[in-house]
Amino acid sequence: MDVKKGKLNVVVSIAFKIITMVMAIVVKRALIGACGNEVNGLNSLYISIIGFLSVAELGVGSAIIFCMYKPIVEGNHDRVSALYHLFRKLYLIIGAMIFVGGLAILPFLPFLVKDYSQLSVNMHLTFLLMLISVTATYLFSAKTSLINAYKNNYITTAISQGGVVLQYVLQIVVLYLTRSFEGYLICRILAVLAQWIASEIAVRKNYGAVIKTRAALDDETKNDVKRSIKAMFMHKIGYVLVNTVDSVIISAFVGVVALGEYSNYTMILSSMSGILTLVFTSLTSVIGHLCVEEDKPTVQKYYESFHLLNFIIGTVFFLGYYAVVDHLIALLFSPELIVSKSVSFVITLNGFVQFMRHSTLTFRDATGSFYQDRWKPLFEGVLNIILSILFVNFIGVTGVIVATIITNLVICHVVEPYVLFKNAFTASPKVFYLRSYGMILAFAVALGFLSCCLQSFSNEFVEMIVNGFISLGFSAGLCMILILTNKKKSKQLLKILRKG
Repeated sequence: MDVKKGKLNVVVSIAFKIITMVMAIVVKRALIGACGNEVNGLNSLYISIIGFLSVAELGVGSAIIFCMYKPIVEGNHDRVSALYHLFRKLYLIIGAMIFVGGLAILPFLPFLVKDYSQLSVNMHLTFLLMLISVTATYLFSAKTSLINAYKNNYITTAISQGGVVLQYVLQIVVLYLTRSFEGYLICRILAVLAQWIASEIAVRKNYGAVIKTRAALDDETKNDVKRSIKAMFMHKIGYVLVNTVDSVIISAFVGVVALGEYSNYTMILSSMSGILTLVFTSLTSVIGHLCVEEDKPTVQKYYESFHLLNFIIGTVFFLGYYAVVDHLIALLFSPELIVSKSVSFVITLNGFVQFMRHSTLTFRDATGSFYQDRWKPLFEGVLNIILSILFVNFIGVTGVIVATIITNLVICHVVEPYVLFKNAFTASPKVFYLRSYGMILAFAVALGFLSCCLQSFSNEFVEMIVNGFISLGFSAGLCMILILTNKKKSKQLLKILRKG
């Protein structure tokens, strides 16, 4: 396993993520101060609808990079070049389709915002600006995928996150000078253009021969590529139905004010957990090469070790998040934007349940096992929509999040491991199911006990520190129990970490 390059990818990713996480909080605070929480909620709605498309790896990118692993390992540069040019055409087509689809959504925007009359911005213009900033990323997505396929994720991370830093700096200046939401969104477009230029320079410098060569692909390879991309499109549809629908339903049934409050919590959660996620996503290409070079039992051992690491990291983070998030909202934004404890509880539980999928999804993408469960996202999305609409009428925002938790538990945590074990490892997932659901149950119980043990003090900062240490105590106890009951896998994980 190329641990050295994997560690470089992780270190660079984490360093940039910490910087952008801090800046994201500053920008969000500036947006709320300059334009109000209503516009903050509207911005979150836009991001939920189309913002996810700016990261190509969430969809077609995973299929594309997987197709390049084998020819890169074999040194077949003509095949890599042919794949690159095919993917470049596909990305341009996809970008055009997304833009047209976004234009089709424009007339229906007012129906997605319950308190539309309270907004003082032009929804159609601002949504169009957001749409342009997203679809423009597809102009250079093939180059990003090419770099990542060669295990040089640190290059694309530096470019993408450097662009985000530029975006945040521009947005802070624009909000301070103009208090304009339109100007805020134009900054996104300028940052994407900067990323495009940087990607062109990086690829031409390092892979000039690949992009200049014009080799042809045989029909069999084209069919395999189309098969993989179709499968990832299905997964992307499911991703949209699950992750977009929550914000849309909250906006349509409760309002953008409630969505703005909810987004403050999820922004802190996603920003901080995003750092943890990079431990897995930055290693996807390294694991992909490993799966080509090693036998299935060896790859399965690596997976089981990563799943244990997944739980340990998730437990420490999410218990800590629940203990201090209300204090962070009060200190960073306003005490008036704190939501009820039941909402923060289910946000935390939902975050942990989703985070526990990362090790499985990372190995799924690295082994190319995403075709076999291509229908899963549709069932996942439909169930989530039905439950969300049903629950929101009874328990509001909490109900929407509970619907997502149920969907993840009864579909994602069942189908994804089954497909991975059956196709990548040729083994039964029964023992894994018991261990995985046992971990989730243990976390939920610990979260409940933690909720009862949190302390109150007159000083907000002291209260946050004390509760943070209490959560560490719960995390240490839970992780110690898990390690002692999984000694073999714990020793294996320690061996891998020492090897790194």
